[in-house]
Amino acid sequence: MVIVSRQNPVVKEFASLKEKKGRRERGTFLVEGGKMIAECKDSGMEIVRLAVREDYGGKTFGLPFVTVGADAFRSICEEKTPQGIVAEVKLPVCALAPPEGRCILLDGVADPANVGAIVRTAVAAGYEEIYLADCADPFSPRSVRASMSGVFFAKLMRGSLQETLSVLREIPIVAADMEGENVFTFRPPEKFCVAIGNEGNGLSEAVKRSARCFVRIPMGPHTESLNAAVSAGIMMYELKRQASMENA
Repeated sequence: MVIVSRQNPVVKEFASLKEKKGRRERGTFLVEGGKMIAECKDSGMEIVRLAVREDYGGKTFGLPFVTVGADAFRSICEEKTPQGIVAEVKLPVCALAPPEGRCILLDGVADPANVGAIVRTAVAAGYEEIYLADCADPFSPRSVRASMSGVFFAKLMRGSLQETLSVLREIPIVAADMEGENVFTFRPPEKFCVAIGNEGNGLSEAVKRSARCFVRIPMGPHTESLNAAVSAGIMMYELKRQASMENA
């Protein structure tokens, strides 16, 4: 059976996952595209069901699915050129806890694409414990797409800023700040937390008070600042490199 109406309850349930309220109420999030769904399945996350467009001819991975007409399918997806398959996936539950290794704190990062890109780079660089305080939802469709499967493999811990700083109280926080020490000459401890602030306002006062030290990325005279995700990537890789050299 092909579901053709946008008002069908199943279609509306899938479409609700584009919004934070829908994700919170259903306890699930949306993953779009065959490659992302395959990686989600490989990560061990629980996939509830799929919705496939009526002309879709690809894999369904042995998972339960509903078939949806083209117009109804467009109401489910956020992508302008959807691939014809989406998954409803259980939101992981990660309670706030002290990190086991190097980690990253996102302090009020507001753009979902930045959050996703930072998660992607963090997983690549080995910072798989990620703390999000007052940030965009990492499980929004934009963030999930930007993470390129990073959200499936990272431990994403969300809480208030006060709660987050409490679990990080024993970890040296290395905060990104324009007035800090040059990140390329800074020598970090073996274990640390990189803190990245809001795109427009930077770090909150609470994080600044908790930070052990501040570092900056040197820039030319015609550049005022870098994108938050770009800054985070440079910081994570350089601090990891310096820590490895220091503790070799």
